[in-house]
Amino acid sequence: MNNLDPQALECLAAIVEEGGFERAAQRLNITQSAVSQRLRALEAQAGTVLVVRSRPLRATTAGQLFIKHTKMLRLLRADLEREWRDIAPGHEGSGREDEGVSVAINADSIATWALPALDSLARSGAPVEIIADDQAFTQDWLRQGQVMGCVTSMNQALRGCRMVALGSMEYIAVAAPEYAHSHLAGGLTAHNFHRQPFVAHNRKDDVPREFVAHAFGLNAPAVRRVFTPSSNAQVRATIAGWGLAVLPRLLVQEQLDAGALVHLVPGYSHWVDLYWHCWNLDSAVLANLSTSLGDAARLSLRAPSDG
Repeated sequence: MNNLDPQALECLAAIVEEGGFERAAQRLNITQSAVSQRLRALEAQAGTVLVVRSRPLRATTAGQLFIKHTKMLRLLRADLEREWRDIAPGHEGSGREDEGVSVAINADSIATWALPALDSLARSGAPVEIIADDQAFTQDWLRQGQVMGCVTSMNQALRGCRMVALGSMEYIAVAAPEYAHSHLAGGLTAHNFHRQPFVAHNRKDDVPREFVAHAFGLNAPAVRRVFTPSSNAQVRATIAGWGLAVLPRLLVQEQLDAGALVHLVPGYSHWVDLYWHCWNLDSAVLANLSTSLGDAARLSLRAPSDG
């Protein structure tokens, strides 16, 4: 497909990223009518619908492909800006928000080890967008072209992407001492787990079930769950006695040391393998980000297995 209009591509991306035509017009500083015209022209050139006019508005499969292409162009443009600053120090660059770095990272990694890897990037002035999702679903954001990289538990690289093993995160079952004393006097077992509420991140969070299945050798156990919106909220809710939780040791070690939480299955830890996936582009931004995430993971996670 030849001669795609860069302004029309940016218009499509803005519509989807902003969630509507009006906000896209505000971001692009054009009229809403101009936004509609650019989208119609791009759809006519593509020969297919690129946006489903629904609530919420969403890109079609073809639209996702176009948006991914647009984001790749942004990344390459950001690389050019950085290299140009090196040879023309007085050049400040565009500083446009839509030329930022977008990544999808699981909530537990955000709450523990991953944020320091983005420090230098954020302090450089680059607009950084972090999307939090379950580790089994962050890859969907990369597949749809919404982000340039993701931290995920999926170990199959997507087409056009590269993958690096980061390491394994340790999860343990914990509860407040009072809750453990009144509800789990004999410890957490294969016979009483089904009576306990597990404090989970959201309905995608399958770690409690995986923990129970592997710890007690059960096939597809059903667990009761209550939901909180973040990893730190899970910790607070567990300390408050809402139930027990399966959380990263990195996140709760301080509370364990202070006696605010107790380890319910001392002889068992559940390990979740994490991988970094990103576009297979020759980009300094992606290379530096990949290196930073790998370095941060080595400091906090168990080294990945040879396999």
